[in-house]
Amino acid sequence: MLTRQDYRTLALSALGGALEFYDFIIYIFFAKEIGSLFFPHDVAWLQEVNAYAIFAAGYLARPLGGLFMAHSGDLLGRKRMFMLSIFLMALPTLAIGLLPTYATLGYLAPLLLLLFRILQGAAVGGEIPGAWVFVSEHVQARHVGIACGTLTAGLTGGILLGTLVATAVHHHYPAEAQMLHIGWRVPFIIGGGFGMLAVWLRRYLQETPVFREMQAEQKLADEMPLKKVVRGHGASVLLVMVLTWLLSAAVVVMILMTPAILQKLYHVPPATALAASSIATLFLSAGCVAFGALSDRFGPGGVLAAGSIALGIASLGLYYGLPSMPQHLDALYALCGLLVGVIGVVPVVGVSAFPAEVRFSGLSFSYNVAYAIFGGLTPVGVRWMMERDPFAAPHYVAALCVLGLLAGIYMLRRPPMRLA
Repeated sequence: MLTRQDYRTLALSALGGALEFYDFIIYIFFAKEIGSLFFPHDVAWLQEVNAYAIFAAGYLARPLGGLFMAHSGDLLGRKRMFMLSIFLMALPTLAIGLLPTYATLGYLAPLLLLLFRILQGAAVGGEIPGAWVFVSEHVQARHVGIACGTLTAGLTGGILLGTLVATAVHHHYPAEAQMLHIGWRVPFIIGGGFGMLAVWLRRYLQETPVFREMQAEQKLADEMPLKKVVRGHGASVLLVMVLTWLLSAAVVVMILMTPAILQKLYHVPPATALAASSIATLFLSAGCVAFGALSDRFGPGGVLAAGSIALGIASLGLYYGLPSMPQHLDALYALCGLLVGVIGVVPVVGVSAFPAEVRFSGLSFSYNVAYAIFGGLTPVGVRWMMERDPFAAPHYVAALCVLGLLAGIYMLRRPPMRLA
């Protein structure tokens, strides 16, 4: 069984991950207000485009931040980078909430907003792979699945938290003038404050036993960790990149894009679609834990293959089945959310695919580069495909599930991965 210290480590890590991911995504819920306040009023639609461009800058910064923190984490320690990542997220989030607008600072306002967003992207680029490595090296090898699944549930819980806070703020500040004056700032100030609390709580975490052992035995990487990863672990890099593609498709399309797509295809009321999305996100968190636990019991390869098949079927079932049974939207979407939880297997594979001395660098490089490419292009690509195929969204997810199935079969045929 997991020890009391294991539970404490998982709880603090998952809580910090949820708050950090909340800080990263809360921007998107208030992009319209930010665009109106931080850019000139000459062209209204251009304000929103600029706001979304700054949001995208956070994704572009993820690989650079992730590589820096991973390099330092492999040489200086996991805990230091684990604390740095959440501090680098909390401080810019608080700063955005207090930042004067274009009316006060002129063009300096959007430049500062861009800087803070880049810092947020760099922070989340180090946080996600760093958190997976941190918790996996704290628990016994037979509990890596439940540990990574729980941490991933915390990260996805940040999406749900952001949705709930955004809904509450819009309800409390219904007038546009109120929202532009103070309402949009509230979620950033809350996120920054709680982020600082999470920094303080992480002081009580301990360095991982695996890293302490490497230090004691002088087994740290004797060259630049990323160089060693690229030269000697190409197959592992490719495998994690493929699984990250599946992860980005599942989260971006099925959780983030589907509410808007259902409104367009089936004229589902916005409030109904968002409520169903919140239920699906809640089930997603539960699914991450469940699939992580299953990977401990049956191995990640088989669980990934079976989960990919189930997710592909459920995504097609939601889109094709909704016209004939619209009253079951919540149930169909909840099932999809639960099966998107197969992404909880991805970090299990990632932390096991690289040796300890380059684990952080290998996972961070593979995950962040792949997510920057596929996570950034997926919304644009799916929207473009929908002009030719209204059901491009579930078809895209189903195609990636086939890739997940093949990856699972490949893992079943290769020697078992071991965390050491």
